[in-house]
Amino acid sequence: MSKDEIRELIARRTQKDGLTDTGIDGMRLFRATQAIPCVPAVYEPCIVAIVSGTKEAVLDGKRYIYDNHRYLCCPMSMPVRAGTPSAAPDDPLYGVLITLDARVMTELAIEMENAGGMPGKGDAEERIQGIKLAAWDPAFGDALLRLLQLGADPVDTAVLGAVRLRELYYAILKGEAGIFARRAFGAGNAIARSIAHVSARLDAPVSIDDMAGRAGMSRAAFHRKFKEATTMSPIQFVKSMRLNNAAMRIASGMTVSAAAMDVGYVSASQFSREFRRMYGRSPRQWGEAQQLPPGIA
Repeated sequence: MSKDEIRELIARRTQKDGLTDTGIDGMRLFRATQAIPCVPAVYEPCIVAIVSGTKEAVLDGKRYIYDNHRYLCCPMSMPVRAGTPSAAPDDPLYGVLITLDARVMTELAIEMENAGGMPGKGDAEERIQGIKLAAWDPAFGDALLRLLQLGADPVDTAVLGAVRLRELYYAILKGEAGIFARRAFGAGNAIARSIAHVSARLDAPVSIDDMAGRAGMSRAAFHRKFKEATTMSPIQFVKSMRLNNAAMRIASGMTVSAAAMDVGYVSASQFSREFRRMYGRSPRQWGEAQQLPPGIA
C-alpha cells in the first residue's frame, strides 16, 4: 500500500476545497488549503482518513488530532467541533470521508462473530467513548487504495464500488477500531439505535423516558449506559446535537429563527440563551462572524 499513491489519486480528483463526490455512494474526498479553527459540526456514522496534513475534532472537551498514521472512527452520530488548523496552500490537507452503512456494518459484524473472526478481548476492550482514533494499518490502507482506484473507470465504479466498500468495512472491523465499532453495529445495541432515532428527529419533542423505553431500559440504566457510550448525558447530547445543527445552518446562511425551528426549539429566547451559553455569542453574532466552508468534514 502506497500512501503517496492514495494522496495522488485524491489530489487529482479534488479541484477545490471542500467535499468532492466520487460516484461511490458513501465515499467523498476532501481538500483544505486554509487553516480553519474548530467549528460546530455533526459527524454521522463515518470514518475520516487523512493522507496529507492534520485534522482535528473535539468531542465534549476532548481533542482528537489525527493524520496519515491514524484515522477517526465515529460509529454513532456525534456533535463535535472540527477543523483543519494547520492546512495551508503550500501544505494542503487531503482526505476521505466514508459513511458507515449501518445495515452492512451490522451484517459484517454478525458474520465475523459467527465465524469466530472478531478481534479478541484485551487492551482493545478499554472503555472508549463517542469516537476513536485507530491505527492506519496495511489492511485498511490496501482496501482504501483499491476503493479509490475504481474512480478511473465508471463501469468498474458502478459494478465494484459496493464490494470494495464492504472490503474496507471489513478492514475497519478487523483493525484497532473493530471492537469499538462492533459496540455500535453489533446486534442489540440499544444506545446506537436510540441515537439514530433522536438524530433523525431533532425537530420533535424528546423525553428521556421515551428514549429509555425505546431502548428497553429503566431511566437510570439508560442514563448510565448512554453516558458510557457518548461521554454525555442524554439531555446534554440532545442539546448539543440541536445547537450544533443550528450553528451549521446559521453559518451557511439560514436565518436564526428558521434554524431554531428546524432543530426543535419553540422558544426564541431559550434558543438564544442556550446558544450563547454554548458558543459565547448570540446566534446573530455567530452568523455574522462565521463563514462555514462548503462541505466541512
